Order: sequence, then C-alpha cells, then structure tokens
Amino acid sequence: MENRRARDTLRAEDWAEAALQAIAAEGMRGLSVEPLARTLGVTKGSFYWHFRNRNALLEAALALWERRETDEVLARAAEETDPRKRLARLFREADGSRRAGRLYLTLAGASDQPLIAAVVRRVMERRLEFLQECYRALGATPEQAGARAVLAYSMFLGTLQLRRDAPDVLPQGEGFHEYMHLVGESLIPGYDRELVRRR
Repeated sequence: MENRRARDTLRAEDWAEAALQAIAAEGMRGLSVEPLARTLGVTKGSFYWHFRNRNALLEAALALWERRETDEVLARAAEETDPRKRLARLFREADGSRRAGRLYLTLAGASDQPLIAAVVRRVMERRLEFLQECYRALGATPEQAGARAVLAYSMFLGTLQLRRDAPDVLPQGEGFHEYMHLVGESLIPGYDRELVRRR
C-alpha cells in the first residue's frame, strides 16, 4: 500500500529529480513510470496526480536539468566581474559530477527525440554565447571569441566523454585539479593560479 505521507508530500519536482537520476543511471529506458514510483515509494496514481503522461514528466525533468546545469551555473559564474575569474569559475562549475556528465551525454545522444534535441541545442547555444561574451571581454574579436568558445566547449564535452568511457585516463583527486589548471592555462588568456584560485 502506498505510503500516505510520501503521496501527500511528493512534489512534481521530486518526480523530475528521480527521472534525471534514472536517465543518468540507465539511459532513456530509465524513464519508466512504474520503476520510478517504486523508487519514490508511491503508486502510479501519484504520478498521474502531477503529470498527464510520460512526455510531461520528461518536459519537467528537462526543465529542471536546464535550470540547474545552465541557468544556475551561468548565474554563479556571472557573479565574477573579472572575465578571467568568470571563465575559471565556469570551468569549475561545469566540471560537475560523473552523474551530471553521464546525464548530459545521454541527453545529447537522444537527438532522435525532438523535445530533448531542442533543449540540448538551447543549452549548448546559451553556454557558447556566455563563453563568447567572456572572451570578448578579454579583448578577443567576435571571430576569435567564437573560435575560443567552441574550443572550450569541445574540451568540456571531451572530458565528459573520457570520464564516462575511459575514466582511468583522467587523473584523480589532486591530480584532477592540476589537470583543470592545465585546462585553464590552455583556454584562459593570462591565466594565473592565484588570480583564479579554487574556492
């Protein structure tokens, strides 16, 4: 029998969060109502209280992902007035967890689903635009800023791919922080470890 307290306190965002966790762990096949209900300790009735169908849950999960991984990350990076610090903070923020990386790659790989493809494209465009603004603030021409933004984003995607497919290739622990300094030196003109020291 459904836990009444769980049913009464469960929010749509709880379902969206559970959906993101399932997608990160199992790919798009993880977006299945019954297993998610079991994970949350409720029946399918709770799902239909919040959502019309599975697609509505996917929309909510994508909105949550975009807010957390793009809106909030870019807002935190934008707090830095120095464009070098802004870029360094963005790279630290985007480093994220392995789960976040698997989730991004899973969503990016689901380009055959128009809803997902549209959100991933919007996220990519917003991130590239933010990167371009940072490079322009450092004195790059629009063309240079565009090229540097693409290079930075490519390195980000490549790191996610390595973390998923060949995690032993990347250094661990303090070594990973040193690797991120190398990334900074490669991607941020005038990079200085003291100027952009980790928080």
